[in-house]
Amino acid sequence: MTTGGFPARLAALTRKEVRQMLRDRSNLIVGLALPLVLILLFGYGLSFDVTDARIAVVLEDSSPITLNAVAGLAGTDYLSPIWLQSMPEAEAMIRRGEADAILRVPAEFTADLAQGRGRLQLILNGVDSNTAQAIQGYATGAITNALQHLADRSDTRFAAGGVTVVARTWFNEASSSTWFLVPGLIALVMTLIGAFLTSLLIAREWERGTLESLFVTPVRPLELVLSKLAPYLIIGAIDLAMCLLAARYLFEVPMRGSLWLVVLASLLYLLVSLALGLWISGTTRNQFAASQMALLLSFMPAMMLSGFVFDLRNVPVVIQIISQALPATHFMAVIKTLFLAGDYWPTILRGLVILTLYAAVLIWATHRTLAKRLD
Repeated sequence: MTTGGFPARLAALTRKEVRQMLRDRSNLIVGLALPLVLILLFGYGLSFDVTDARIAVVLEDSSPITLNAVAGLAGTDYLSPIWLQSMPEAEAMIRRGEADAILRVPAEFTADLAQGRGRLQLILNGVDSNTAQAIQGYATGAITNALQHLADRSDTRFAAGGVTVVARTWFNEASSSTWFLVPGLIALVMTLIGAFLTSLLIAREWERGTLESLFVTPVRPLELVLSKLAPYLIIGAIDLAMCLLAARYLFEVPMRGSLWLVVLASLLYLLVSLALGLWISGTTRNQFAASQMALLLSFMPAMMLSGFVFDLRNVPVVIQIISQALPATHFMAVIKTLFLAGDYWPTILRGLVILTLYAAVLIWATHRTLAKRLD
């Protein structure tokens, strides 16, 4: 090992780490192939959108007005109506799982509608509550719109109320869950590459005894930390490029913020994840324990408690407090803001400052685990 100054020692250590990374093909596969699998799996396989939901429509009243009122159910990609004549048949279908909901049009619907008190019965399969709520919204909206059109063409004001609500969706005008999920996928990929891969590095050297041999050289702990971060920063940058290209060209997610801010925030979060993995590795000194801790302290919280899937405002207060201690939560807020809302500086600056503090603290903590001493 060269006894030159800091730049020479850092360059030599970095070359060693790059060669070691290139020889370890399993790490390269995890670092380059697994993110691609995650991108395709979450981008195409995970969706909160409900399409072609099967709704059994029981027409006990088949007057022209009734048919016009429920015709809107067939005019959307979200619902797939099944026209029936009896409730027992519809109930049997929903019990067998062949229908997700039942819309019952009672025999007196037309007469009641003319008097301004028409009622329909909507029965939902509540096994999947999210799907049930979505179907309720789609069916209610389709029928309300149809009744409004009927009222506009008729002298009889049987539509509900005289107020028309014109809705506009900001930031996700396509109402696509893919737009919501794909930006957050960058956080999962950066977490996987950062914490999981680097959590094995120092522990592996402790187990093989190679770290002790470095302690008798002029190499300093900070140089060890930086040299181990550098190769995986490059791997993470490649994965970030794959995520951004997939978001733009595969999933057509808009990027309303600045590209340089997206890259800056992502690389900063990658540095936090790498430093967290190294700290776990230096603390445990055991590869198996390090991999388990990395999974429990980084990837699982990033998926479940960062706002990637769940709106954190809807979880218990204790969980909200815990989530604020996770760097992934702050990065998730920044990346989704940049993609969907644009350069909203209060959110961006707050997130960048917090991530910078995390990076500094974790690098310092890892430096402390590599102090030249033998336990």
